[in-house]
Amino acid sequence: MSSASESPDKATANNPLKHPNSRIAVLTSHFTATMSSEKDAALAAAAAPPPADSPTIFDKIINKEIPAKVVYEDDKVLAFRDIAPQAPTHIVLIPKIKDGLTGLSQAEERHCEILGQLLYAAKLVAKQEGLEDGFRVVINDGPDGCQSVYHLHLHLLGGRQMNWPPG
Repeated sequence: MSSASESPDKATANNPLKHPNSRIAVLTSHFTATMSSEKDAALAAAAAPPPADSPTIFDKIINKEIPAKVVYEDDKVLAFRDIAPQAPTHIVLIPKIKDGLTGLSQAEERHCEILGQLLYAAKLVAKQEGLEDGFRVVINDGPDGCQSVYHLHLHLLGGRQMNWPPG
């Protein structure tokens, strides 16, 4: 049977770039310029999670290897504007040292200080951004929480009326 007459399913199964469960397809999805949605990005990241100590895009931002619009920085926290804002003000806050904290579900008692510092920095940034009428802080955790970067981070959202329930 010629490849032209093969069914699409068979052709897809024989092409690792098109097969949805292929490791190559999953890895390729991490490098595409745009994802169809944050959900797709989170599912792709969860399908092939890197080791906890692997550098993430946030590590590259911390190391100034990738540019970011930094709005706040201290010795432990870095905050920058999200590249795909979901509100007029959308800031991402990250700990400068990951320390195994790939997501909130990985937190241990030793992480209490940095977790508190992230929340306090979110309050400082909200004030700096003029969000006197309120704001929302979001932590996505794991595939069902729509986490797409496995380096704990907070989203600070404001500048508009938030809705409830959020998702």
